[in-house]
Amino acid sequence: MTAAVVADPMVSVGPVVFVDTNILAYCHDSAQGRKKVMAEDLLARLWQQQGGRTSMQVLNELYVTLTRKLPHPLPRDIAWRITEDLLVWSPLPTDRRLLTRAREVETRYRLNWWDALIVAAAQLQDCTTLLTEDLQDGMDFDGVRVGNPFRAGVAEEAPPYSTGPRRVAPANPRHRGRGRPRRQAVV
Repeated sequence: MTAAVVADPMVSVGPVVFVDTNILAYCHDSAQGRKKVMAEDLLARLWQQQGGRTSMQVLNELYVTLTRKLPHPLPRDIAWRITEDLLVWSPLPTDRRLLTRAREVETRYRLNWWDALIVAAAQLQDCTTLLTEDLQDGMDFDGVRVGNPFRAGVAEEAPPYSTGPRRVAPANPRHRGRGRPRRQAVV
């Protein structure tokens, strides 16, 4: 008789990555287009590598976002199933240890309290990367590096108006231009 092999969610085959609410929510927001596809691909890799981590704070925020904040909110039972699936990642509970570390992070880096809780949760789970759009991409918090997975490769949509012809600066300007650009006369 052979024993079934059950993967331990706390044993990663790759880097350990903390995922913030916005990245998780994009997977279920049809209005996000390219970000949705990128978030889905990213999470699929984390599930495969067993490298995803999060916190109870993030799961609480995710459930509220999915049921109340999306342009097309999800039914509560579907939002709960999505949230419940992430319990496999053994999210860090909000306890004395997390609060103490968050206070240290808040003081040292002058972050707001909610962001300090996220950074502290990533640190306490030995994550090397924190995926979020809410903090500066590339910032390092004692070994936890912030990564915005959408920063490179996601083009902003062109504005619905024309900016007019571009003025070309002289090859060797003495001074850089200041203030608002002058309006060009319409011919």
